[in-house]
Amino acid sequence: MSGAEFVFGSKPIDIASGDGVTLTDDEGNEYLDFGASYACAPLGHCHPDVTDAVAEQAAELTYVQGSYPVDVRTGLYDRLAALAPGDCEKVWLSNSGTEANEAALKFARHATGRSKLVATMQAFHGRTMGALACTWKDEYKEGFGPLAGDVEFVPYGDEEAMSEAVDDETAGVIVEPIQGEGGVNPAPEGYLQHVRDVTADAGAAMIADEIQTGVGRTGDLWAVEGAGVAPDIVTAAKGIANGLPMGATMVKPWVAADAGNHGSTFSGGPVPCAAASATLETLVAEDVPGNARDVGASFRAALDDLAAETGAIRDVRGRGLMVGVEVKTGANPVIGQLAMSHGVLALPAGRTVVRFLPPLTVTEEHTERVVEGLRDVL
Repeated sequence: MSGAEFVFGSKPIDIASGDGVTLTDDEGNEYLDFGASYACAPLGHCHPDVTDAVAEQAAELTYVQGSYPVDVRTGLYDRLAALAPGDCEKVWLSNSGTEANEAALKFARHATGRSKLVATMQAFHGRTMGALACTWKDEYKEGFGPLAGDVEFVPYGDEEAMSEAVDDETAGVIVEPIQGEGGVNPAPEGYLQHVRDVTADAGAAMIADEIQTGVGRTGDLWAVEGAGVAPDIVTAAKGIANGLPMGATMVKPWVAADAGNHGSTFSGGPVPCAAASATLETLVAEDVPGNARDVGASFRAALDDLAAETGAIRDVRGRGLMVGVEVKTGANPVIGQLAMSHGVLALPAGRTVVRFLPPLTVTEEHTERVVEGLRDVL
């Protein structure tokens, strides 16, 4: 058994290279990447701005531990502080989304002096022990208990249940603006503002998990900005360094003032910092979130038409280029046929949802190819 099979299960396609929105296997077959990168390549594969920044930094300094100031790391701190929603201007860097969420949960507990955490049903926040405790699906947790305690789950989108759960013992509420792994479920109108209101009233931290929705994915740089909400803590990862391992936990000053003792050997490594700075600079300068908003809207409209035409789709949902198509059959057979017959890579989000998370640089021509493939498969 190979390492890949041991951890992930092995796909029948060996990826050899990537360029823009295309991945190429070891036999020269090309695939549109509408999911294989798990939202980690917002600028597309091997974007020259990022690869140049990585090469230059790797030639200069690959590592020094985080207590030593390094220009590239300091520059990323400043860039994230300027781009973060609200006044989440204090930044902790890590290597992944689960680490970013793990830090957020620790910071919320220490800053409030409380232990209770509130999460939502169908949520996915990561696989380390604290983040896993706030993840809903039992299959991720089986055999790893006991996990961190004092976590209460409430139905996603249920304002009354959230109000009942958040009290003066609550350290924080962690919530995705759009649930990804749980089925691409957007927050109902006003729900995120309600979470903001009840946490503020209780003196608890609102933690927005933007691991999948952030960095332009939904058409705004951060999904909470589209909802007009300013959380106390925002977590980001996946696309933040266009494929290099990087996570960020951005917090308001009141959280940072008493965040406790936390650390990581590879926090803010110079090479991932260079990649992240180049990614964010290019995203903003080229209005890549705007492309995600516009192309995503036309993509979902075409999928709605396909649903009416075929009768094989229950629902199309999402924002920007985070799109879920709930089919009336299992998602995995559809995904397999899209890959093998049409050269389109997608992801499942539960048993019946086909999830599309392409680079944010895709065009309507690319999405039309995906719709035609899906039409043929359905």
